[in-house]
Amino acid sequence: MRKMTSGIMAAGIISAIAISNIFGIVSDGKRLDELRHSVLRLHILANSDSEEDQRLKLMVRNELLEHSGELFGDAGTFEQAEENISGNLDNVCAIAEELLSENGCDCKVKAEITEMYFDERQYGDLTMPEGEYTALRIEIGEAEGRNWWCVMYPQLCIPAACAETIESDTDEAEDFFSDEEYDILRNPKKYRVKFAVWEKIRSVFDF
Repeated sequence: MRKMTSGIMAAGIISAIAISNIFGIVSDGKRLDELRHSVLRLHILANSDSEEDQRLKLMVRNELLEHSGELFGDAGTFEQAEENISGNLDNVCAIAEELLSENGCDCKVKAEITEMYFDERQYGDLTMPEGEYTALRIEIGEAEGRNWWCVMYPQLCIPAACAETIESDTDEAEDFFSDEEYDILRNPKKYRVKFAVWEKIRSVFDF
């Protein structure tokens, strides 16, 4: 009888731990989804992988970041940022094409707001988890070259003096994201297993 009671207690403890872990996974998974839906990414595809086309891609990147205030306006939320940039897609193309023309390139530029998958990417001290994000996608010419990405809202990518580099504003990230979201960005290894389980749970329910 005593052994049976001990077994029931052990099973109860194990069940409690399992339930606690599941709630933790769901809670962190929902925070991950909220983080993905509060970020607008910038994704630029070069015309080709030639040295010149890659150089022009970085020049387009810096030019657009320099005009980010004009393109975004005074966006205080993700929704406002998305709406503002959606209304400025023609301006995005015009700014990029003018810069290309000034540098002897007649490539056309296509810009759109789209949902797309990103691998996990490190940006300065922050690591953006993999998954689906809203992005301003810019295609230069044939768009067959290597891509470049950044976080455009909140504006975490700042043009540096050298066209090869971009500085990150981690102070703004800390102010923009909740403590839980910021912890996800700073400590990705801590959440990888949980997020993998969360994606499996979501795929089962989606199915």
